[in-house]
Amino acid sequence: MNPIIGFEVDPAEIQTIGRDLQRPECILAEPDGSLWSADARGGVVHIRPDGSQKIITQSERTDFADAADEATRFTEGTLPNGLAFARDGDILISNFGTDRLEVMKRTGETRVLHDTIDGAPIGKVNFVLRDSKDRIWLTVSTQIPNWMDAVSPNIRDGFIALADENGLRIVADGFAFTNEIRLDAKEEFLYIVETTARRITRMRVGGDGTLSGRETYGPSDHNAFIDGIAFDAFGNLWGTHVMADRIFAITPDGDLQIILDDDNGSEAGKALLAAFAEDRVTPDLAVACGGKIAPWMASVTFGGRDLKNVYIGSLRGTTIPWFRSPVAGLPMVHWNEGRKP
Repeated sequence: MNPIIGFEVDPAEIQTIGRDLQRPECILAEPDGSLWSADARGGVVHIRPDGSQKIITQSERTDFADAADEATRFTEGTLPNGLAFARDGDILISNFGTDRLEVMKRTGETRVLHDTIDGAPIGKVNFVLRDSKDRIWLTVSTQIPNWMDAVSPNIRDGFIALADENGLRIVADGFAFTNEIRLDAKEEFLYIVETTARRITRMRVGGDGTLSGRETYGPSDHNAFIDGIAFDAFGNLWGTHVMADRIFAITPDGDLQIILDDDNGSEAGKALLAAFAEDRVTPDLAVACGGKIAPWMASVTFGGRDLKNVYIGSLRGTTIPWFRSPVAGLPMVHWNEGRKP
């Protein structure tokens, strides 16, 4: 029996880790209990198992974390977004502010891996994922410099790129604000968040990295903007409804289950959806949304030694809430690799 059927999180049981974080959108977990959180100050925060933490900033940075205008904090300066571990333990960073894929050593030294594709600027790099063949999958949400202008039901300029021994190339395009992506346990399918289409798409992965057979996975319309996703070991695909601040799961049968709801039908959320339907979303409407647990829930990460801790990433939070899951997460590719000292 599926262990998440009927499972709901009691907000009173949610704990937190980390403090004074800036835009902890994406979180990586290691087997020893360490967490690595993206941070808008330009780099990552390493949170050790004992709760102590240290910010590691990139050697190149433009700090907009303290901008007076809240909307500016999400559109300008360096904005480390999606994270993944390289095989040697370095950190791959899809930088949503500088529009490039970077790699940062754990000392902060940073270099650019990709900032163009087919001779043109790459666009709003959102998420990065490494597979068991050591290939790098990259999502680009939009070509529009101010991504908030791309929160529209009519824009489909997102794409997925793949970096392997043949370089970087686009393998699928025409997506509505491409966001997080995940591979299933056998790496047979790639699951793709289309935030402004409010759905998850999946495509079959060919041996050479080609993608085919585009289809909707789960509900055709969540009536909410989706951001991050992650698989558990049973095959449930967990995810977040950003701004509506919900955690959901799609079962292998395609059924949607709400696991945590910190919006509860707020008036601000309703106003945002109404504006989106009429293609008139503004930053003020978006900023008015968000719950109290992890404002603008952006990602879910399974961690802890048994992979049953669920950490919630957010765009506006300053700490990382977490709770216990009845099922372990699907280990990411780095989980059993170890790394160089």
